[in-house]
Amino acid sequence: MTAVVDATDLEKRYGETVALSGASLSVESGEVFGLIGPNGAGKTTLVRALTGTTEPDTGTARILGESPAAVDRDRLGVLPQEFSPPARLSARELLSYYAGLYDDPRDPDDVLADVGLVDAGETWYEDLSGGQQRRVCVGSALVNDPDLLFLDEPTTGIDPAGRRTVWGLIEDLAADGTTVVLTTHDMAEAERLADRVGLLADGSLVAQGTPEALVRDHGGSSRLTIETAADPAAFADLEYPVERPNQGRGRSPDSAVVVRDVDPAAIGTVVDYLEARDIEYTELSWAEPDLEDVYLELADTTERERTDRLGGGDGGTGESDLAQAGETA
Repeated sequence: MTAVVDATDLEKRYGETVALSGASLSVESGEVFGLIGPNGAGKTTLVRALTGTTEPDTGTARILGESPAAVDRDRLGVLPQEFSPPARLSARELLSYYAGLYDDPRDPDDVLADVGLVDAGETWYEDLSGGQQRRVCVGSALVNDPDLLFLDEPTTGIDPAGRRTVWGLIEDLAADGTTVVLTTHDMAEAERLADRVGLLADGSLVAQGTPEALVRDHGGSSRLTIETAADPAAFADLEYPVERPNQGRGRSPDSAVVVRDVDPAAIGTVVDYLEARDIEYTELSWAEPDLEDVYLELADTTERERTDRLGGGDGGTGESDLAQAGETA
């Protein structure tokens, strides 16, 4: 089967700033591929290279069997991270305008229904809430009923109810055969929507796979977080590994210790340990590793490797660097 999206060793520089460094990925028909990574990792630059709005310095990219610049635009939908349509048009007028750019568009009212804005169709764009505006923008990428859809941070600023509407819409599109590439900082969004996830760090895709496989391979162990003012030394003879506050993942409150590899059935053993030593605590919470753990682990590893490579300097791709270069990666 020919991949709908196929990129090999894409590189892009803005002066001394490296935005992409050998990024490669392949996305099959009907697949939802999620791109995650820190600010400045190169996500937006990669999307722009794949959609033909940025020319990579080296490497090759093909979408729908064509070069990005040559692909039939009627088959492609793109929602950029930054998108500012005319403010004094209503939601319906905006979708009608974008529909008019294509030969065989969808009915704008159907698109309004898809994004949950039927009751706001006559409201000027500037009078919509931030979340409603973003949903109109999502709709603008759907009016041509694309075969391939790129969504760069599609649910930014959308309230939880609206986010669920957009999630359901993306799931329905994928079920009908639309191929979707989305970038997100929302790990719950990536876990729910993506068939596969790629972590972009320092301009390269450092890991790709299903969310389940990434969690299994990189997520680490379960954690029992104990909110306590006790010194971690008080846990010296506990039979399970204990981390100092915020060691490793950085997901625990400062006044806490994290106990690793505790099976839920063994939590009582830890509680008995606390009570036997009069260790006061305010809360216990147990969690399995998830995609956020993968994100933090791999991003941290990549950052350490970059620092070692640069001899402890502050080089590489940073959010401020890309902002100066005119990119939001």
